[in-house]
Amino acid sequence: SRILLQDTSAVPTSPWTHFVMMAGSTLRKVKSRSWKKQRHFRLLEDGMTIWYKSRWAGKGHSTFSVTEVEAVREGHQSEVLLSIAEEFPADLCFTLVFHGRQGNLDLVADSPEEAQAWIQGVRKLIHKVQTMDEKERLDQWVWDWFQKADKNKDGKMNFKEVRKLLKMMNVDMNEDHALHLFTMADKSESGSLEIEQFVHFYKILTQRDEVWKVFQDYSGDGEKLMLEELENFLMMGQQEGERSAQLAQELIDSYEPSESGAMSLDGFQKYLCSQEGSIFKPEQRDLHQDMSQPLSHYFISSSHNTYLLEDQLRGQSSLEAYIQALKRGCRCVEVDCWDGSDGEPIVYHGHTLTSKILFKDVISTVKEYAFKASDFPVILSLENHCGVEQQTIMAEHLSQILGDMLLTTVLDGQVPQQLPSPQELKGKILLKAKKIGGLEDCIDETLTDEVSDEEEANGDAESPSAEDPPAESLTENDKVKPRKSKSKLSKELSDLVLYCKSVHFHGFEQARLHGKCYEMSSFSESKAKRLAKEAGTDFVQYNTRQLSRIYPSGLRTDSSNYNPQDMWNVGCQIVALNFQTAGLEMDLSDGLFRQNGGCGYVLKPDFMRDGNTQFSPEKPEERPDYKPLRLSIQVISGQQLPKVNQKEGSIVDPLVRVEIYGVPQDQAKEETSHINNNGFNPVWNETLNFILHTPELTLVRFVVEDYDKASRNDFIGQFTLPFTCIQAGYRHIHLLSKDGTPIPPSSIFVNISISELT
Repeated sequence: SRILLQDTSAVPTSPWTHFVMMAGSTLRKVKSRSWKKQRHFRLLEDGMTIWYKSRWAGKGHSTFSVTEVEAVREGHQSEVLLSIAEEFPADLCFTLVFHGRQGNLDLVADSPEEAQAWIQGVRKLIHKVQTMDEKERLDQWVWDWFQKADKNKDGKMNFKEVRKLLKMMNVDMNEDHALHLFTMADKSESGSLEIEQFVHFYKILTQRDEVWKVFQDYSGDGEKLMLEELENFLMMGQQEGERSAQLAQELIDSYEPSESGAMSLDGFQKYLCSQEGSIFKPEQRDLHQDMSQPLSHYFISSSHNTYLLEDQLRGQSSLEAYIQALKRGCRCVEVDCWDGSDGEPIVYHGHTLTSKILFKDVISTVKEYAFKASDFPVILSLENHCGVEQQTIMAEHLSQILGDMLLTTVLDGQVPQQLPSPQELKGKILLKAKKIGGLEDCIDETLTDEVSDEEEANGDAESPSAEDPPAESLTENDKVKPRKSKSKLSKELSDLVLYCKSVHFHGFEQARLHGKCYEMSSFSESKAKRLAKEAGTDFVQYNTRQLSRIYPSGLRTDSSNYNPQDMWNVGCQIVALNFQTAGLEMDLSDGLFRQNGGCGYVLKPDFMRDGNTQFSPEKPEERPDYKPLRLSIQVISGQQLPKVNQKEGSIVDPLVRVEIYGVPQDQAKEETSHINNNGFNPVWNETLNFILHTPELTLVRFVVEDYDKASRNDFIGQFTLPFTCIQAGYRHIHLLSKDGTPIPPSSIFVNISISELT
């Protein structure tokens, strides 16, 4: 295959490799076939920052941290490098892939040896970053800041430089207090701090009174937590229940630097800042759900217009967009297919200026990346605009490229009464498209070669121009009226469609009486929203047996997204979002699918899997096992929030908002007041309260913003998770950037209590 992600595991590097990177190399930075420019790259002394500049750019230069790099691909493994493959051999080429939505960096070295030095060297550094613990990450962060601020590179900082650095780090503190701390840290009384002294200064600066107070509440002598005291804290403060005794010993072993058998304040703070002390239940992060139920019983991570990196009018179609979606655990990708001029089907957003890519390249890319993030099945949602001839070519490419990965026969030779499970379909790729006849015909081998008028009329191509009329208002005549351009389906392509046959939706009654479990319909967002409001219970019942796919309105030319929660509330499985567009809607999707090992499948609550369910999201209190809960969140403090405005004197005025997404009655938002000029260690100590009527469907989003009284607040960071994954007690919420990547060491410290409503 033409595109393949290399493993980023540890690679032994020679001293020569390190020498090459420190000394620097002139590499070609390539953006297109015509844009290839030489840049000088080198690794800075901190061993974590890569610096580069043009020879002719005077003082201008750029830097990026190795922490931003996700992987190194070797050879012609990007579209840009593939396009210049004839000019530069594979052993000179490599690609740095960045986290999140940042574009890749395609580079060409002068010799294979030089390329290898950078490939091996950067991989080694990525491995180092991936294996750091919280303390090492924090030390690295402090070291990075010291390097940035040490302008004359003498390894020392005087008080004036330290004050400037504090501003850069989002701290606006009283000058006398800062000088007092500086003097305490300046043990040598030289008037400047070396890196070790600066780390000491930073530690005094970041001493956290709010953590010390919690520690004091449970410590007998105020110096340490004995084993029983720590157990008591875990039982009372963290609501850990019976496992508190075993956990106490494990935490002392893991986080306590001393051999005393007790926990010091330092070890206590380390635990609270770790993944175990985070808001997300560790056991829910792993794959833990029952994966043996029918596909219709799961929410499935799904992408719309997967081929786009930007908007759908002018954006670039790219194989990279498929790679990014699949690596994020997406399990349903969309492929818009059109006739290519040279007989090869192409993929792009039809009738627009988006660029075009080859169908066969998309399929090769899907093959390589389908099961990197998850073993569970991938659904290829075909939006088929091709004539019969090129449909047959598509069928050939699917069969030849995917081979055994493509599911081509029903699992046990029987017409299914319910859909197979993710477990049974592990490692398989399924095709969602129109089909001639049904599975019954396939098994009988009695296929006609042409799509009937009715089949054609019932197809569900997503038309961005017109909204479907309500299904219930269609007359029998409307339902079977053929479209003017009667096209045919290729038998070869039709035969590859098994469990995801696209059909038009004719109302819930029709589906209940005549629907087959392998038939699925697509709904525009507005139609789905209307059906959810008018016939919520019917929609939930329908989705226990059949799959439904929801797609964004054709009016969203900027590739914006709708709120997926409305669709999950009625059990829709394939709620397709524009993965390329960051924001609230993708935060919710990432939040829902963060659980269960990030495998892209989340089991629906039991009341959404029962075919006779009477659940309605509009009336949650009518559920037989209705048990509302109270969620109380004390927002205590924030830590090292990033600056929003890079202007030298600006410091953020942060506030925290908690947003609840769920059934209509549960939608709510509450926020703290803002703290003036402190992004470093703001303290709120404010409590926000919520009532949850359907906690099983609730997502909780924590947002931190920079308050602005004159205009809209600026976004600082967020974290979203399912309510069912929240750990009660004193917890840290590790914030993510707008595009979903971590921004260590930024966090919010909260105390959470959950109780039944009495």
